[in-house]
Amino acid sequence: MQPTAGRTRPFPWHIVVFLAPAVLIYSVFMIYPLVDSLRLSFFTQDAQAAETFVGLQNYVRLLTDDNWAPGFWNAFRNNLVFFAVNMIVQNPIALGLATLLSRGGRSRAVYRTLIFTPTLLSVVIIGFIWQLILNPLWGIAHGLLKAIGQEQLFQPWLGLPGTALITVSLISVWQFIGIPMMLFYAALIGIPEELTEAARVDGAGAWAIFWRIKFPLVLPMVGIVSILTFVGNFNAFDLIYTVKGALAGPDFATDLLGTFFYRTFFGFQLQLGNPTMGATVSTMMFLIILCGVALFFAWQRRVQTYEL
Repeated sequence: MQPTAGRTRPFPWHIVVFLAPAVLIYSVFMIYPLVDSLRLSFFTQDAQAAETFVGLQNYVRLLTDDNWAPGFWNAFRNNLVFFAVNMIVQNPIALGLATLLSRGGRSRAVYRTLIFTPTLLSVVIIGFIWQLILNPLWGIAHGLLKAIGQEQLFQPWLGLPGTALITVSLISVWQFIGIPMMLFYAALIGIPEELTEAARVDGAGAWAIFWRIKFPLVLPMVGIVSILTFVGNFNAFDLIYTVKGALAGPDFATDLLGTFFYRTFFGFQLQLGNPTMGATVSTMMFLIILCGVALFFAWQRRVQTYEL
């Protein structure tokens, strides 16, 4: 029976029923805390926790005050270094591994599993394992270098201000390299074999095929991996906290915005927590990530879309 003309379709209540639980949970645990943090960053609290509206004064204090600005800018610079190491080291290696795995072979499933396994491990286990490996007293790193005759290269990398941040960044690369590898691998195996076969017939080598055919086709995935790396690195906290503690030593050399926010909001040892300044730090983190995502979308519009 055909519906009569002019009859309005019933409202799809079943969609509301299915979406309501997820929307409710997301709003309670994500949207509300975010909005309340934004609100709290415009207030200050006295000893009795009474709130007073101060406008942008907290942001001015965070960026210019001698008690707050050095810590914030130090954490921001360290975060940039942390992100740069992951972008320069992790993602190119992940793309290379994905390219090798996409060429086939009976053992590629084994290699994919081995490379992806650290991603599944608890960050507590990761931090504990690498502290044991790099410990200058009983770690195996010194013994391995001594076995190959390079004992003079060993240093307490996690204990030196000049090397601690790079070392923790490389630990992060080791742990999470499996994620961009699998994303690149999925993009590479989606390229039709006819394109590469035609290039081989025309005399193109493996290097030319990769740069002239495969890489342009996976360029959108490169952008996605880059923005995921950016967001993940500027939200980083657990690895630093596990390996170096809340003080992010030595001498705050590994302090990131995440650990700086933790000490500011909750306090640590003799430092009292300051919820309003903590909310200000978290809002600055949100704005930094928002700017990065906006730049990504602006770049994405310029990426040429290849239709196969």
